[in-house]
Amino acid sequence: MSELEFAPRPEKKELDETLGFCPKFDTDGLIPAMAIDSETREPLMLAYMNEESLKLTLEKQEAVYYSRSRQELWHKGATSGHVQKVHEIRTDCDQDALILYVTQQGAGACHTGRRSCFYRAVSFDSNPAATTFVDDERTFDPDEVYGK
Repeated sequence: MSELEFAPRPEKKELDETLGFCPKFDTDGLIPAMAIDSETREPLMLAYMNEESLKLTLEKQEAVYYSRSRQELWHKGATSGHVQKVHEIRTDCDQDALILYVTQQGAGACHTGRRSCFYRAVSFDSNPAATTFVDDERTFDPDEVYGK
């Protein structure tokens, strides 16, 4: 585990103005982290981090997430080569959510073969609720990258 430490969480009144980084993890020990392209500001993916993955991200300056489905650390791009180089991390006022501004290396962020995981838009006038594809172009073949 990393030796990096987060600042202690101050009282609510001081939290809004503190310069200390004191992330608030949920009851499962996780914090949501939205990866956004640092140049285009396009949303790429939403994942979660635990304390260890956030510290590793700060040290490596590459995105390291926590996979809720696999229950393990996930260095984005370790298998695919589609690494996310982190340029900036922002936290919200309560420090319970993160935005990572990244350079997406490789062909895409999504395991489906697309550049972004956000390739569908929700329709406002459909009942039952439905989506439409807004960016359905595959930038890589997921079977080639991840195997079947």
